[in-house]
Amino acid sequence: MADFRKCFAKAKHIVIISGAGISAESGIPTFRGAGGYWRKWQAQALATPGAFAQNPSLVWEFYHYRREVIQRVEPNPGHLAIAECEARLREQGRRVVVITQNIDELHRKAGTKNLLEIHGSIFKTRCTSCGVVAENYKSPICAALSGKGAPEPETQDARIPVEKLPRCEEAGCGGLLRPYVVWFGENLDPDILEEVDRELALCDLCLVVGTSSVVYPAAMFAPQVSARGVPVAEFNMETTPATNRFRFHFQGPCGGTLPEALAPHETERVS
Repeated sequence: MADFRKCFAKAKHIVIISGAGISAESGIPTFRGAGGYWRKWQAQALATPGAFAQNPSLVWEFYHYRREVIQRVEPNPGHLAIAECEARLREQGRRVVVITQNIDELHRKAGTKNLLEIHGSIFKTRCTSCGVVAENYKSPICAALSGKGAPEPETQDARIPVEKLPRCEEAGCGGLLRPYVVWFGENLDPDILEEVDRELALCDLCLVVGTSSVVYPAAMFAPQVSARGVPVAEFNMETTPATNRFRFHFQGPCGGTLPEALAPHETERVS
């Protein structure tokens, strides 16, 4: 940790790449590994354009369940340490940017300002007819989903008629809404990827927080930085396929390791 703290004290442009592990500590299911099921489905089977085309009711039940869970949880000490660090370093003319794979907005809730949500947000919708993207924090998102979405395997699917599912509120549209998230088999927004590339090219320290480093293209971000000779620190519950490419690895919950790693360094000038 002392060596990492030396790098941290000198860094002017820090990129933090975060994944499901940091949110799991707030009580959000990751849908990866053992127990990664909703009813009898794995997330990968429902989070696809094909699944939505075939059974929009089932996919909306799944996302309604997740929206309701996420609305009840709070950012944890890991999220708060990142947001606090960003605000403090901004005063010193240093930059911290968070690139997250998470769709739960917990970084935003914690106060992070420089945030690239590469997989979108569960609290935004996109109309499948007119394409409008809108914020939506309604609970439930539509009357027909009230009380639906229970995760137990024996739950009967609600089979909500498509016209009762969330619909677009733009004048004269009324198209079917989908969650504004990047599904398996879909491409990331090229504008966001361009911003990501710009941040990765400029950073002089990179932290990889709570991500299994298996979902592409995000899995390539930190190795790309490391290949430039920039120090990368991984914070995770276990080692990952990328661990041996990084200079630092801190095992354990992010809520335990990040507050220490990102605390004010004795060399920081306080304005």
